[in-house]
Amino acid sequence: MRNVVTAAAVLLLGGTAWAQQAPSTAPTLHGHGVAPGAQQRPISDQDLITSAMSAAPKSVAEGATIIVMDASNNARTLREGSNGWTCMPDSPASPGQDPMCLDQNAMEWAGAWIGKRPPPDKIGFVFMLAGGSDASNTDPYATGPLQGGAWIDTGPHVMIVGPAVGRMAGYPRGVQPDTTQPYVMWPGTPYEHLMIPIR
Repeated sequence: MRNVVTAAAVLLLGGTAWAQQAPSTAPTLHGHGVAPGAQQRPISDQDLITSAMSAAPKSVAEGATIIVMDASNNARTLREGSNGWTCMPDSPASPGQDPMCLDQNAMEWAGAWIGKRPPPDKIGFVFMLAGGSDASNTDPYATGPLQGGAWIDTGPHVMIVGPAVGRMAGYPRGVQPDTTQPYVMWPGTPYEHLMIPIR
């Protein structure tokens, strides 16, 4: 889920973090293939909206509210929606592309995770059709991989969140998951959730 935002502040998911990091200058779009230190173009609100909408099917993204978080976890609404979904653009806090779209139950789950509170007893759904990068499969609050470790890259996927995931037997719950198969992220914590690749 990545180092995410305080959906609590929006009231936000994630996963591991949905926080948009506010650079010291104008925000810039990042992604694979951009050399470290390379000059990056400033991001416009339209760029952020396009990034956020890439997380979900067009039928969901077109009616979703689009928000972006700053480094202090303050939400800024880029576009009001009408379908109960909330989408966020790629976060520069992780090395890969990881925009996401969450239903209302997933937003409540994310707010609980950010606030370190018990999650609501609801099933939530998250689209991450552009993929995601996570610092840890076991630590919900990791801001980066352990020394010598690597980010966990999962391609396009959807997530099922909520306490019911703890009762879903048969899915791998390891430190280094096979991201080509469904697996549980943050197993054994109140925030465990099912990651389902859709390649």
